[in-house]
Amino acid sequence: MDATQDSLFQQAMARYQDGVPAEDLLGDFETITAAAPRQSAGWTCLTWLQLLCDQPDDALRSGRMAIKLNPQDPQARINLCLAMLETKAKGVRDHIEVVQQVLAVAPEVAGDLRESIDDGLRRRPEWPALLKVKAWLEL
Repeated sequence: MDATQDSLFQQAMARYQDGVPAEDLLGDFETITAAAPRQSAGWTCLTWLQLLCDQPDDALRSGRMAIKLNPQDPQARINLCLAMLETKAKGVRDHIEVVQQVLAVAPEVAGDLRESIDDGLRRRPEWPALLKVKAWLEL
């Protein structure tokens, strides 16, 4: 990502954290991923927004790209799991196990994941797939 793309990413993230609805940010992250297609963070965020906007098929494609670019990112794995659960795709357990392994060697990551899950439940209350993932990870 060059400086302009990084700035757009930071601005979009700040807007998300300020409570801007996911629908209003989808276009920003589509632009970010088009401009920097090898940047996994953009794909991870796009996947999350697509899930919040009830676009599980798009989220599944974006989530697979995020994992391809950064296989060790636990948030990307969680997002992919959510998309897989919502599209009834197979293989969720393998991704949950990778997240559990990351948490075992880097327990400090748990706080960030917990915050993300809590944010998802605030934005999409009683989200069945997210509640399942939360229970599986015991976060």
